[in-house]
Amino acid sequence: MSALPEIVNPVEPLLRTERMPHIWCPGCGIGTTVNCFARALLESQRNLDRVAVVSGIGCSGRVAGYVKLDSFHTTHGRAIPFATGLKLANPSLEVVVYSGDGDLFAIGGNHFIHAARRNVDIKVICVNNLIYAMTGGQTGPATPSTAITATAPYGCYEPSFNLCALAEAAGASYVARWTTFHVRQLTKSMGEVLRKRGFCFIEVLSPCPTLYQRRNKMGDGLDTMKFYKEKSRVRNGAPTSEVALTKDGEIAVGKFVDRERPDYIESMRGRLSEQLGDRYVEMECPVCQ
Repeated sequence: MSALPEIVNPVEPLLRTERMPHIWCPGCGIGTTVNCFARALLESQRNLDRVAVVSGIGCSGRVAGYVKLDSFHTTHGRAIPFATGLKLANPSLEVVVYSGDGDLFAIGGNHFIHAARRNVDIKVICVNNLIYAMTGGQTGPATPSTAITATAPYGCYEPSFNLCALAEAAGASYVARWTTFHVRQLTKSMGEVLRKRGFCFIEVLSPCPTLYQRRNKMGDGLDTMKFYKEKSRVRNGAPTSEVALTKDGEIAVGKFVDRERPDYIESMRGRLSEQLGDRYVEMECPVCQ
């Protein structure tokens, strides 16, 4: 009898399998987002030698250590400025920032705003588990009001950021939100941003069964998938002012913004050409050329 063919996970070549098993908790959705990202890279036929992943600190920051790509695990909140420097030093790279809601919008919030304002050609994937997960479950900038956290045992009373509205207002060229239940839509959206120039932002709602779901009596990871399925409504093109999240309310998902703007390097080159004329072509800076 002939031997059975070896079955290989199609995304395995993009993973550092020697570092498995990973550190993420059972039911966590970060691994699901990595699977979608790997499939998007394969389906869009990107040159993997030209893709770089930059992450900050937190559970999602570990992604940079598990993907078999050029990757950089940076300091807390500084993934976007590191990524900006990488893109400006080598404009031919496709630079992806992969981090969480706390890292990107608390200590890193100012960097996010200005990178979107400048329309730097980087892609930001934010895995939003609505809490500071790695450090014990404290209230974060995306924690919905009334949710229970380690620092708000009687319910969070601070208003949370509407991340998609913030991204659009700051100037992002592409803004979308999906959950880890919407794997096909998320994969497609990741493929779209890989092909689009400018600052692109995808928010991915993901379970944190160990802290957020447990404290708020929402069950395990599977229960959260059922919650996402029940509560999500696809609203492509919806005004981002209308897609704010609440603890138990509707979850608006879809592609909300897809617009064309000159990216940062295009704007820089245009201004240099305008100001320097013939001298501009003589410059040897990789960004300028």
